[in-house]
Amino acid sequence: MFRSDGQDLSAQGYAGGGSRGALVVARANRFPAIGRLIDSPIGGAVDRLAGADLVVDLGARIGSREWFRGLFTCLGLCTAAGMMAPDFKPIGFIAEPPMTAAHQEQVRTLGIAPLGLGGDTGQRIAATAAVEPLTDTPERPRVELSATIGQGDGFARVLERAGVSREEAGKVASMVSDAVPLDDLRAGTRMDLVLGRREVKSDPRPLETLDFRARFDLKLAVERVDGALRLKRIPIAVDHTPLRIQGRVGSSLYRSARAAGVPADAIEAFIKAISQKLSMRSIGSDARFDAIIEHARAETGEVKVGSLMFAGITEGRKKIQMVKWANGNRDQWYEASGVGETKGVMRKPVLGHLTSSFGMRFHPILGFSRMHQGVDFGAPMGSPIVAASDGVVTFAGRHGGHGNYVRLNHAGGIATGYAHMSRIIAKAGQHVRQGELIGYVGSTGLSTGPHLHYEMYRNGKAINPTSMKFTTVQQLAGRDLANFKAKLNSLLSVRVANGIAADPKAEKSAETGGKDKGKTKKG
Repeated sequence: MFRSDGQDLSAQGYAGGGSRGALVVARANRFPAIGRLIDSPIGGAVDRLAGADLVVDLGARIGSREWFRGLFTCLGLCTAAGMMAPDFKPIGFIAEPPMTAAHQEQVRTLGIAPLGLGGDTGQRIAATAAVEPLTDTPERPRVELSATIGQGDGFARVLERAGVSREEAGKVASMVSDAVPLDDLRAGTRMDLVLGRREVKSDPRPLETLDFRARFDLKLAVERVDGALRLKRIPIAVDHTPLRIQGRVGSSLYRSARAAGVPADAIEAFIKAISQKLSMRSIGSDARFDAIIEHARAETGEVKVGSLMFAGITEGRKKIQMVKWANGNRDQWYEASGVGETKGVMRKPVLGHLTSSFGMRFHPILGFSRMHQGVDFGAPMGSPIVAASDGVVTFAGRHGGHGNYVRLNHAGGIATGYAHMSRIIAKAGQHVRQGELIGYVGSTGLSTGPHLHYEMYRNGKAINPTSMKFTTVQQLAGRDLANFKAKLNSLLSVRVANGIAADPKAEKSAETGGKDKGKTKKG
């Protein structure tokens, strides 16, 4: 950078030489101190520093002098940058004072909310002398609204909530009850009302018209004619043709029936009916099901689906047909031949654990062994006791060591006894259903604690209740059988609604095609 050749620069001048015509410019040493500094070791160090590479690649030649020089240079620059970094401190400012109550009220006035939605903001300005109060505000001549009957709601109460006077609501309820029982009106029934003009604002509006669907096949209308309310019945035509659905069982009876359009409740009833005569595991995939369901369609377009009426399975030459038939107060499934059969197990009469089984045992009170003609169920005091099966109460009262005792007679020569009750509910001569309450657990008679002593007899002989199973078979005859056959023929004449049963081969082909479509073709 700096060069000294030991010559006296002041004695130099301009000189030219050679054929090149070179020109050498000599400069005078006007600052001797600087010249001495250049010739000193400091000048040499400056020259070396100027020729050095300060930007060193720290990823190459690690450990060399140039690498350490670059490292120290980087550390020095980082240290200098850190020392010169500004000091960040929170900026101080003057906090706004909290709003006073008057300011908050003024802010609330800026909020906008309709009064109908509960708004309470905005400034209210008192009326001035320019405001003239009206002597009477006009009213709407007619008010049209709708009301809905709620769960456990009363018909008259719904009208009163809609604005009808109590006297008029009671009169309308009395008129409607002559057409349909008020208890038969379902929750969710919508009523359309029209209220007329009233003479005094404090009085309820008079009812002009009332329309609602009382039943699926009946609509009721209440109208005011010549100042008096009159009830008008409007019948609705309903087609009660049952819904018949057939199809192929396939891999799953439930899924196939659901896909064909059978309601879930009807499928459950279908399986229960068929399982009385046929094991569901034995039904093949090529078998066909036939379900007929209660179905009603009103002329207004509404549809009402009821319970299962007919269940059938056809597999080759094997055909099973089950028809639901009312036997007294209970619906029971019968075969096409008119034979009805009920299979089951006696219901456990109390929720408790078995403490003593049937057979010889040592009596804890009498102190000797004797035959225990029943089983004991330990249960808390006051636990409900129910009938094990349908039957007639032949005895209800105090019975020696049994304490409070109830005896039931069932079909087929079967009888059951319930002992040591704390309280008897059933009465002698009463007909009870399976699961109906007959008393409560106690410790009356020869008993060491609250429990139920449960007995069972067949033709008057005691048997083990835990091993008892029963089968009741009923055969229809005479007029009942003729009516049953007529119902069966009527059901079988119903046309298939889903249009599947006409061509079973086409159905099977369509199912196979659907399966093949999902498979990839191998080359």
